[in-house]
Amino acid sequence: MSAMDPTEVFRQEASELFEVLEGALLDLGQRPDDRELVDSAFRALHTIKGSGAMFGFDKVASFTHEFETAFDRVRKGEIKPTQELISVALAAKDYIRALIEDPQSTDDIIGEAILDDLKRFVSADRSDAPVVEIAEAPSLAPAGSKQAGWHLYLEFESHILRNGSNPLDLLEDLCKLGPCFVVPVTDGVPFLDEMEPEDCYLKWDVKLHAACDKDAIDDVFMFVQDELKLTLSPLEHVEAPAPAPLFQLLDEEPIAEAAAPMAEAVAEQPAARAEPQSEPKPEIKREAAPARREDAKQERGIATVRVQAERLDELMDRVGELVIAQARLTQLAASGSDLSIKMIAEEIERLASSLRDTTMGARMVPIGSLFGRFRRLVHDLSRDLSKPVEFVTSGEDTELDKTMIECLADPLVHLIRNAIDHGIEDNATRAANGKTEQGRIELAAVHSGAQVLVTVKDNGGGLNTARIRAKAEEQGLIAAGAVLTDHEIHQFLFHPGFSTAQTISALSGRGVGMDVVKRTIENMRGSIDLSTKPGQGTTVTLRLPLTLAIIEGLLIRVGEGRYIIPLSAVEECVELTAEDERSRGRNFLNVRGNLVPFLRLREIMSSSGSPDKHQKTIIISTGETRVGLVADQIIGNHQTVIKSLSKLHSDVTIFSGATILGDGTAALILDVAQLVSLAQSKFEKQHINEAA
Repeated sequence: MSAMDPTEVFRQEASELFEVLEGALLDLGQRPDDRELVDSAFRALHTIKGSGAMFGFDKVASFTHEFETAFDRVRKGEIKPTQELISVALAAKDYIRALIEDPQSTDDIIGEAILDDLKRFVSADRSDAPVVEIAEAPSLAPAGSKQAGWHLYLEFESHILRNGSNPLDLLEDLCKLGPCFVVPVTDGVPFLDEMEPEDCYLKWDVKLHAACDKDAIDDVFMFVQDELKLTLSPLEHVEAPAPAPLFQLLDEEPIAEAAAPMAEAVAEQPAARAEPQSEPKPEIKREAAPARREDAKQERGIATVRVQAERLDELMDRVGELVIAQARLTQLAASGSDLSIKMIAEEIERLASSLRDTTMGARMVPIGSLFGRFRRLVHDLSRDLSKPVEFVTSGEDTELDKTMIECLADPLVHLIRNAIDHGIEDNATRAANGKTEQGRIELAAVHSGAQVLVTVKDNGGGLNTARIRAKAEEQGLIAAGAVLTDHEIHQFLFHPGFSTAQTISALSGRGVGMDVVKRTIENMRGSIDLSTKPGQGTTVTLRLPLTLAIIEGLLIRVGEGRYIIPLSAVEECVELTAEDERSRGRNFLNVRGNLVPFLRLREIMSSSGSPDKHQKTIIISTGETRVGLVADQIIGNHQTVIKSLSKLHSDVTIFSGATILGDGTAALILDVAQLVSLAQSKFEKQHINEAA
């Protein structure tokens, strides 16, 4: 496989930085006094700027620099980030993303307008703080004056240059604080044939003759704190050198011309300069946290590796083939009498199972990576609809297969938009009902057995059951006066083209959305439930399998065919007896006093021959709905490698895929959601016919 394009690597890393930046900006709207959020936003901006310049995205670097400069007064604490300022900053972030992803379609005029708005917000006069020129540098102290200062020893991580940071730029910023003398420490520089061109090997010993506090020095290195080891101690009162040749030693001044002041400094303190590596370390005034962050960062760097998604998919395919081959080996070993072959088969089964779990674990991604995308959606919708909304998330650490994460994004967008547009009432209605002005949207995820439950909950007015029923009767979906439960009425919301909105807006009203949500979730072998309380809100629950690649299944036989039922949907298995209740042509199974409708799979599959004498019923469930499936035989558990059906079988709705059994034959995987819907439709038709 060919190496990735470096610019594509930059785009991927920039995408992650945009998430950090957007999250910090949105949090600032809620916690404007949180300095950590400001620093986090600036670190993301600084990295984007440096990396953009390194990879040739000059417009990105230039615009981001202007963004940084305009936002600098927020970092200095001179102004607070208002909601208006946050909105402009988010627009600036979107423009930077456009410059990276599609630079040809961006308009420079839009970028200039965004920067003008940003500068207008941050340059407004305040009564309690004077306006300061952002680019203004502190004046240097006169040469020869006695003043306090700082002794610094700087050691950057070797990969700092690859991240777009330049130590020389940082040292220049340090020199702006006052007269500064910098000596490079070259003891870590390897031989030429061992040198990596993109690594940083120099360390620096610095004497800063400036009466500044430690915070000013921290501000210089705030963007590289996780890539820097800094030792810091007060400098005794000494004669400050003239400022002219100070930094030119490392930048513009020829080495020969800079040798004199360097030699003079060495003469002043021969021991310290002759062998800087043996000099006793200055007392560390910085807290121990940066060192711990450094250690933690190194551990993370060792423990994590960026891998292309295609390689994980290919690995998962190979593991699937291994599981199929292992099943065949196990079946062959079971049919023979060679004990050594059986032992080897058991060992390979154990190793294949462990490899399967490890590979699936590598594909698992915290769902928080998806949740973070919706904060901006809620922020923008709240502003556009003039509905103050609090967005709360929980269970961000819940892990889900990366393929599931990608498929789940659009359905959640629809649900959140509906919750704000339809669920949350306007301010006047909420006030009349005694509610707080601010609405609330809760997005949560939690593991439940072999499933993940994702819920979207609002504290709005709840579903209008009467209006939904009236609309269903108007469209001819149900007969007037038909007896239906509230749950059954609410299911009409998932019918294509169904909408109770009285007006069509840019957000909703055309009946497109909820049917797509349900279809997408069912294609993921999941289910969707609705629950509501009038005047209190609505909760939508998505029940999803952990993965789409390999599942535990229950292998059954119906006639001569064998089928797989996802084990996560199976509640229990019972025998079908002669006492099963048959009432008015409708089949029910009495399970400990509860009547459960059941389907005969032989009828659905049109199986030939007579059924087995002792048939079995598998009770499956999706949400609150339970249905029994009658089969001839339950064979047992089976590790199921899911293979998609071809387009020729797209009209076959009760199967979600196929798998290969140990003997090399194929078995179809039953779609639980479709079977439950089939059972509900069948019994509803019977109910309507009986009522007629």
